[in-house]
Amino acid sequence: MVPRSCVGKDGCFIVGIHDPGFKVANLRENDHLCPLGALPDGTPVENRANFPKGDVEEPHADRIYEIANPFSFRGVTYVNSRWADRTADAPESILLPGAEEVSFLSTLEGWFLKNGIEGKHPGDLVRLLPRPMRMALADTSTDPGELVALAKGCCSFIFEEGKTTPTGLAFKGDTPDKAIPEIHDHTLFEIIANNPFLPDTYKRAMVLTPGVQGTSEIVGEWQAEDSHVFEYLRTNSYIPWGHFAANTADDTVRYKIRDLTLADMKGMRHLCYQRIYAMTAQQLGIPLPGQRQTLSEQALENLRLAVRRRLDEGDCDLRFNGSLWGWNFGFGFAQSGYRLHASHQQIHQQYAMVPAAVTAENGRPVASYACGDLVADFAKQYRQETDKGFFDNYLAAIRSNTRTDGHPDRASSLVVHEDDNTILFVPKAQTSQWELQLMAKRPCGNILEADTAMRDSLDRGILMALTALEALGARMVTNIEYSKRFDSKDTDQRLLYSFLPRLPHSPGAFSEAQLRWITGHYPEDFALACRSRLAAALS
Repeated sequence: MVPRSCVGKDGCFIVGIHDPGFKVANLRENDHLCPLGALPDGTPVENRANFPKGDVEEPHADRIYEIANPFSFRGVTYVNSRWADRTADAPESILLPGAEEVSFLSTLEGWFLKNGIEGKHPGDLVRLLPRPMRMALADTSTDPGELVALAKGCCSFIFEEGKTTPTGLAFKGDTPDKAIPEIHDHTLFEIIANNPFLPDTYKRAMVLTPGVQGTSEIVGEWQAEDSHVFEYLRTNSYIPWGHFAANTADDTVRYKIRDLTLADMKGMRHLCYQRIYAMTAQQLGIPLPGQRQTLSEQALENLRLAVRRRLDEGDCDLRFNGSLWGWNFGFGFAQSGYRLHASHQQIHQQYAMVPAAVTAENGRPVASYACGDLVADFAKQYRQETDKGFFDNYLAAIRSNTRTDGHPDRASSLVVHEDDNTILFVPKAQTSQWELQLMAKRPCGNILEADTAMRDSLDRGILMALTALEALGARMVTNIEYSKRFDSKDTDQRLLYSFLPRLPHSPGAFSEAQLRWITGHYPEDFALACRSRLAAALS
């Protein structure tokens, strides 16, 4: 039996169709009729339709398309045809509205003027607002002065005498090495610092200057083409054995994808490649080119090839035989106190090495987790049950795709961007309503197998994905990498990246907890919207 997947063994997508029609016995004993209101002419509106006299029959309910995820461990996507047909008639409607201009101070000043109130300045009112209102304002305001007023209410700044530009924060503590920033409201501080409209001078003072957020060591740096990236080491990390964060630096302020250059992306990714290659080389006893220097592109490739040669020779016992990579783009915090996305300041990427095993309480080793292992297990099962390579079939299915609704005159391609090495596309079954995936087109299962050309394509493809999604209005996107273990000899698994936007009306509830993903558009129409917006953004 073929594993539960929409990628058939013939290299074509499989789409299930529900055409519901049913009759439901009416077991209600009582009617509870009552008026609901009235039309403008006084005609009453009642709830009579809610209390039928007999059984209920629905001969033709909405057609629902059921599409198993390409990877069985990611569940199933359901497309409601009524919603999707409406979107197919206007694919340009796949768009989130941009943020509105918000200035509470300007609103108050206008109200004061309208009502003839003089001699009053509304600025002080900002800090007197109830905390939920301050949080909402910190998140949505587009008024720099208003954000500065809010910032001054949640932390203390240092200014040069007679100057209005902050030079830093006020700290508390007995000695400089034990100093802690004087922050009165950490949540409000975080929201304000993540607002792009806060003046850059305040961003630097609050969160961007190296060291202001703590003593995490800077162990890597990239500088090129007006781009500057720091690599921070997080020793006490939620990821066992620590992780690294490549952040655009304080002199390269990047809060939106439209501000991010290809050089920025290459810088963040270069630091990731460099760190993973170096840590693997050290395990294998391969000397590094030198200390206190950023590797050139050629030196990086030479180190990769040296590592690959040693691994190909065999008999290599890697304690850390995998890597993880991720990126939370964007930030959001509800005034209710719920954090909406796990980001921090500036555009950044996180990465780490993953151990092969973890020691159990009884002292025995057990396999350590990496999300790419799920792909490896599935690809192995797919090969066993179909005698076909999953990724070969996946790419073939993308190439031969036909529209989910079968409409012959509408867009049928799932591809958003493509070059010789990678393909950016809309998965037939999206787990986020706006999910995109980036996949290696040739055998390449991890970044150790990615040569210079592949790395260039990956860097550009990741930027293209985020550019398209932001152009559609996405403000918060989770990005993850599925990769195989470094010492795996399996050639079926391909490097895969998934881009998962958070949408305003899709918080994730009981359906998603069951891995039942609900969407209101056909994937082909979303691909069309991405291509259109990406072309406009790049023009």
